[in-house]
Amino acid sequence: MFLSRSVLGFIFLSSLLLFPANSIRLFKAEDESDLFMEAPVYQNGPHCPVLGKDTLICDSSIVHIAMTIDPEYLRGTIAAIHSVVKHGSCPQNVFFHFIASDSSLVVPTQLTRIVKSVFQSLSFKVYVFQKKLVSDLVSSSIRQALDNPLNYARIYLADLLETCIQKVIYLDSDTIVVDDIQKLWNINLTGSRTIGAPEYCNANFDKYFTSDFWSSPGFSKVFEGKRACYFNTGVMVMDLGRWRQGDYTREIEKWMRVQKDKRIYELGSLPPFLLVFGGDIEAIDHRWNQHGLGGDNLVNSCRTLHPGPVSLLHWSGKGKPWVRLDAKRPCSIDFLWAPYDLYKFHGYSRHRQLDGFRFDSL
Repeated sequence: MFLSRSVLGFIFLSSLLLFPANSIRLFKAEDESDLFMEAPVYQNGPHCPVLGKDTLICDSSIVHIAMTIDPEYLRGTIAAIHSVVKHGSCPQNVFFHFIASDSSLVVPTQLTRIVKSVFQSLSFKVYVFQKKLVSDLVSSSIRQALDNPLNYARIYLADLLETCIQKVIYLDSDTIVVDDIQKLWNINLTGSRTIGAPEYCNANFDKYFTSDFWSSPGFSKVFEGKRACYFNTGVMVMDLGRWRQGDYTREIEKWMRVQKDKRIYELGSLPPFLLVFGGDIEAIDHRWNQHGLGGDNLVNSCRTLHPGPVSLLHWSGKGKPWVRLDAKRPCSIDFLWAPYDLYKFHGYSRHRQLDGFRFDSL
């Protein structure tokens, strides 16, 4: 699957319908269908397996994708879904598992209706994540958005999803897939590895933990004998069977309790994953997470693509494409997000051409 070399750009004009933190205000039921345009219906290719109708969620031919869903990132989630089904070879064989908060500000049934109104033939289910599971475990981080309890829901996928589901792809809501998701799904996790993700061994791994952590032999020994490298938890292939066997949710919770007492890291839900899985993940090609496109965690700065082919774009960091476009301060990279945006209340031109981005190796 290929992304067009000349990608349409836009400048978003209005922020009238934005709720706190640039979230989409949830309307009354009769207004929900007015939020987003209906996506085209994407059909399976002739080679795709035929699914059984009665046990769809447990069918072995299904590609399972888990994402969180909430008003703040709803526009990003809708765009990410659109990108997956648009570029997938078997889009009707993809099942989405959306994790919503039990917060009083979020109505899962309303989110369900919105998704159904946009994607008429999409197979999905909305699960409710109880924030009390982590309310006593989450410690403040360098950016408030990282403290959202829903940011920790990925730790509980093995508990939330049906036990027949042995494998899932987790995607952040600020991602766009420009390749066939089946290719990512087909990657094998060798040996006893539970997680697959692109590794970045040139990154300064020490910076993800405090000096108190590294000065304590009792803590730092967790990495003894390992070549632990940074990986981004916004794109992961996860073996839920091995996760359940290893009881890794409890392992991560253990480190979160240590953090509450000793302050051994500063960066939300990522460091506990590094502590449990660092040095023991399946290294996936970097094309599957062109991350950091939102700048760093404190500064909304513009970034360019990393060298090499691209299968997935990830606006990790402070800046989000829909927010920057709404504010009329987009980065060039944000125009690659625009073709997947189905939000109705935009004012961008679909005739603007963006040059300089090539995906010849897709």
